[in-house]
Order: sequence, then structure tokens, then C-alpha cells
Amino acid sequence: MYEQTCGWRDLDGDTITRLVWLAEPPAQETVDPAVLAQRAVDSMTLLGPDVASPRTAGKYTVGVPMWMWVDQGATTYGPNTASASAGGITVTATAKVSKIVWRMGDGVSVTCNGPGTPYQASEDMAQSPTCGHVYSKTSAGAKNGKLPVTATSTWTIDWQGGGQGGQLTEIRQTNVQVAIGELQVVR
Repeated sequence: MYEQTCGWRDLDGDTITRLVWLAEPPAQETVDPAVLAQRAVDSMTLLGPDVASPRTAGKYTVGVPMWMWVDQGATTYGPNTASASAGGITVTATAKVSKIVWRMGDGVSVTCNGPGTPYQASEDMAQSPTCGHVYSKTSAGAKNGKLPVTATSTWTIDWQGGGQGGQLTEIRQTNVQVAIGELQVVR
């Protein structure tokens, strides 16, 4: 029930006021499913890669293959799923890392489409089958004698709800530093 006042006047000069009944409730606020999808993603706490190798404490050698891999967790690699609701609509989003780009500190970038393969001592001097790099110079001239390595993950997020669906992308990174030495053969 609403009170409506019009600019009309009755015969006595008084403003006309009347009560109006509306059978339909006022329109509800429209909820954009894409906004709910972003809200779901924001609740996931997506992080940069959990770098297992190269390790900051490790020492690596010029000309020797370096195997690069990350540990997989819900917030560092995925999959990670969350939902958000408003106005009678629920949207569910699922995030997973689709690639990791490694900037190796020597001007080289390596793109890996998976978490990498953990190194096993039995592999000896073999190159990684999935994600690796070979340094050609030492890090002796770098700040603190270490090269800065940046691992940047691209999270691909698929969402659906409210009769819609779509895809979002989030970028996260992790920084480590590695020491690269050189071995000399003396005869």
C-alpha cells in the first residue's frame, strides 16, 4: 500500500491524497552472475606457484639440466572450487592453473603447461621431460650471487550459474633466487 499525493486540488483547495494498492511487489535488484563468479573467485585465496624446484637453498651448475616443478595444492595449483549466492542465484566457479611461465633471470622464459616433473637421482643428467632449463652462465655477477627467478601462474576459472557461464583468468607469481656455479675439469 502506498500513499500518492498529486498536484490536484479538490473544491476546497486542498491537495488530493489517496492510497494506492499495488498487487505486484517492487522489482527485485537484478544480480549479474558474472559479478557473483568474481566474488566466488575472490573467496578462493588463489596464490602463486608453490615452487619445489629450483630451491633458493640449492646450488645449480652451468650446462646441467635444471628440473622445474611445483607442489600442487588447492590454493597454489588447483583445482579450487567456490560458490557465491545473491538474489536467489548461485554461481559456482572452479579454478586450475593452465600454465606457468618461468623467467629464469638470464633473459630466458620457459612456459610449462603442467606442474613439472619432480627430479629423481636416477635421472642423472637427463633433461626434464616436462619443464626444465639449462643455464649457460654463472650467477657470479648477479646481486648476492643469485639470479632472480619468477614463476607466474595463469589460473583459468570456469563458472556457471544463473543460466549463464563463462571463463575468468587470474595471474599470480612467486619469486625465488638461485645460485648458478661452474665446474672446471683439471687434468
